[in-house]
Amino acid sequence: MKVFLEKIKGSVKNSPSENISGQAQLTKQVNALYGLVSNLYGSDKLVLRAGKLNALQLMRSDVLEDRVLALQKLIFEDPTLENIPSREEIPGILQKLEDEIADTIARRTVEDDIERKVNERLQTRHEDYVKDIRLQVVKENTGTENAQTLKKLALLEKLEQRKLSRSAMDVLRPESFDEIVGQERAIKALLAKLASPYPQHILLYGPPGVGKTTAARLALEMARTLEGNPFFEDAPFVEVNGTTLRWDPREVTNPLLGSVHDPIYQGARKDLAEGGIPEPKPGLVTDAQGGVLFIDEIGEMDPILHSKLLKVLEDKRVFFSSAYYDPHDPAVPQYVKKMFEEGVPADFILIGATTRDPGDINPAIRSRCAEVYFEPLTPNDIRDIIVQAVGKLGVNAHESVADIISQYTIEGRKAVNLLSDSFGVACRNSPGSTEGITITPENVYEVIQSGRLAPNVTGKASELSEVGKVFGLGVYGFLGSVIEIEAVAFTARAKGKGAIRFNDTAGSMAKDSVFNAASVFRKVTGEDLSNFDAHVNIVGGGKIDGPSAGIAIFLALYSAILNRPIPQDMAITGELSIQGKIRAVGGIPEKIYGARQAGIKRVLVPQENAKEAPDNVRGITVTPVSSVEDVLQVVFNTLPLVN
Repeated sequence: MKVFLEKIKGSVKNSPSENISGQAQLTKQVNALYGLVSNLYGSDKLVLRAGKLNALQLMRSDVLEDRVLALQKLIFEDPTLENIPSREEIPGILQKLEDEIADTIARRTVEDDIERKVNERLQTRHEDYVKDIRLQVVKENTGTENAQTLKKLALLEKLEQRKLSRSAMDVLRPESFDEIVGQERAIKALLAKLASPYPQHILLYGPPGVGKTTAARLALEMARTLEGNPFFEDAPFVEVNGTTLRWDPREVTNPLLGSVHDPIYQGARKDLAEGGIPEPKPGLVTDAQGGVLFIDEIGEMDPILHSKLLKVLEDKRVFFSSAYYDPHDPAVPQYVKKMFEEGVPADFILIGATTRDPGDINPAIRSRCAEVYFEPLTPNDIRDIIVQAVGKLGVNAHESVADIISQYTIEGRKAVNLLSDSFGVACRNSPGSTEGITITPENVYEVIQSGRLAPNVTGKASELSEVGKVFGLGVYGFLGSVIEIEAVAFTARAKGKGAIRFNDTAGSMAKDSVFNAASVFRKVTGEDLSNFDAHVNIVGGGKIDGPSAGIAIFLALYSAILNRPIPQDMAITGELSIQGKIRAVGGIPEKIYGARQAGIKRVLVPQENAKEAPDNVRGITVTPVSSVEDVLQVVFNTLPLVN
């Protein structure tokens, strides 16, 4: 712009005015202005512009005033100007024309600069666009693969080709109900509740390794084949362990019920994240739609997650919510809108398995489920499992192998593991082919010693009778066991100054049972226990939770003080009231199975628990008793000394 202004001024001032006349000076100024206008618009355009403004003849005139008027029309773009300026007005008009030309040139300069920058930006954008198009074409032609990705794919495919043989557990896992040993009643109850036109939610109780998971899977397979059942042929069996179900109270993640992946922090699908749209992720309850959701160790689940599962069982749907969801956003896909507004289906049958006591399970869950109890395995059951596993492995085993393993576990899974480990030891000792290998007792004992295992049953019954010793019965979880209780008594040094001593670790309820036994002893014998120094001991120092050892403690004291021997092939359980009544206790089936494992031949249980005793336990007699008099009659074949 400065350059053009200098040209304008130079055109006027380069010739000294004192050397030329005023007429010649004005003429030079007018000619200079015409030259600038011609450079500004171009010669051709200047002629066209003059024709439109009726200034063409004025431009070609030899009269200075006419040419100045033509300049006014051209520069101001006003065809209505008709007044020819006088000689005195021409200098002022020329000054105005110079200013207007300077403004026009300045404006043109700025516009040219802006246009240049715009063109540069457009060129840059165009080059970037062309580059993106080229990259896209390259990707379409070559894909996402490169040398590195193809190398990793080759390594994965190579690893896929290296496979070991199936594990022993895969080979030995039961494939039919006939192979699940010792659970005939539980399987029938399970099928009655699942293989029905109206299947129920089910809770399976029982010790570990007795076949709960396998039975549930096989029950669904059988239910699919029955007419009138609601399960389709492809009904899913979704299995999960309750101890692994972790969730966030903020609902950021919930693998069981599902959660919403927000577009910012959790990385929803790329096209959704770019639009700020949340994406619901259905959980396992939706995966199990139309089938079975099996939750192992359901008793270990978070209590709040239990409550949320209850809501799903009632609604048969899962509903989602998110602060990011806008129902009026046209960019929201239909499937996302449907999940937010209608939820997702979750109509399934829940089967939960647990090793916990029923009292530890959420009462609301229990009220909605049928309950099936799997029984602890007996030594004979373990032997049958070992014989069956030996046949599946296709090996030989010494006849005593099953008996040895049955002494060290009551879990079917553990028994199979011991057999598998023993087979491994036998293979190690016989390098080469595995054909013709025989599992020996030495192989089993080597596994037992390396695993630091102890016999499962430490208390053993005998055919003898002993004074002051009796077997009580206890239960932990779903495993029953015998409790050895012994007592000694001496006449006190001073009458009425005797003392009773009992294990401090046995528990407060067990100590109360001792005091109850003292009162009942006086009631049935007429003797005050304070006349004796008595010591009652729980062999092993175990803690007794509950009053079920009350009658056993009484028998031990009664035998020790009156010197009456107690048969050692008999066990007893029951709470003793101070009136001499035998009250009901829990865990009767488990206690009876535990007594059988210890070799007990007769079990005394409270009359109120008589119906709970299993009727298919071979080799053991269950005798109900309702009072201490009944107990004394059965144990000593006598009535109390004092009525």
